[in-house]
Amino acid sequence: MAVANRALSAPLNIHGDHSDSMSERDSGWIQLYAENAQEVYDTIIQAFKIAENLEVMLPVLVGLDGFTLSHTLENVQVLRDEVVEQFVGTRQLPNVFTHEGKTVPFRLDPENPMTMGPIALQNYYFEFKRQQEEAMKNAINVIGQVNSEYAAISGRKYGNGLLEAYSLEDAEVAVVCLGSTAGTIKTVVDQLRQDGVKVGLLRLRTFRPFAVESVRSALQNVKAVAVMDKSMSFGGNGGPVFHEVRNALYSRNVHPPVVNYVYGLGGRDTSPTELRSIYEDLCNILKTKQVEHPIQYLGLRE
Repeated sequence: MAVANRALSAPLNIHGDHSDSMSERDSGWIQLYAENAQEVYDTIIQAFKIAENLEVMLPVLVGLDGFTLSHTLENVQVLRDEVVEQFVGTRQLPNVFTHEGKTVPFRLDPENPMTMGPIALQNYYFEFKRQQEEAMKNAINVIGQVNSEYAAISGRKYGNGLLEAYSLEDAEVAVVCLGSTAGTIKTVVDQLRQDGVKVGLLRLRTFRPFAVESVRSALQNVKAVAVMDKSMSFGGNGGPVFHEVRNALYSRNVHPPVVNYVYGLGGRDTSPTELRSIYEDLCNILKTKQVEHPIQYLGLRE
């Protein structure tokens, strides 16, 4: 499912933030977020192959920032239909054991009747939920594999499929974000690098399943981290992406200070100057060894 990410009412707002899909983060959907229109196209194709993998069998959501990507004209390179058809392939159905003692494909078939989506009470519900968690774990490898396979036919690859590291090799401070904001941050990173400041960016392409080990590895040498959230978790002490990143880093023996910046709610623009100020705050944290404001609201009139 393609989701043109938009703000949630009330008050009424149809512009882009991540409130809609973040409110569904525990519903069992795989969640992928694209940086630009090209990646939206490529990820939709990949999503079918991920969802239909027999080790996964979960629905996939592809988030594209409302209006920023959904209503903006941008060049996109497309593949021939037959290439896409061959890549996605024909869906393979799992075999199930029916009440008649038959092993048959899991599909609607009058010759082999079965019940789909029935009530599941205390005796089975817990097991179903556990299977969904196992499928999410399997999806981590499948997403990476599909990303590599797609690169072979298109020449386009998005990090390791789970995340994309930008100028992180020797970075002392880093910003973590998802979606189209990453494109602007890359420009800010390039400018700061020209000034001799060791900064980097970690773009999360996959939010569910959350790639804990990949995030830890990517940020292992960073001394201070800022996590950007384009949604709020009211009363939750920070946004949902902040919660996930800080949780992933907390179990390390040495973990950097992690601060949160909520931004862009309701489609409000975030300027390069504001993004640059995040890196300035991180550098100040390194200098003072103190975090004065762990949660901040970027571009907000207080």
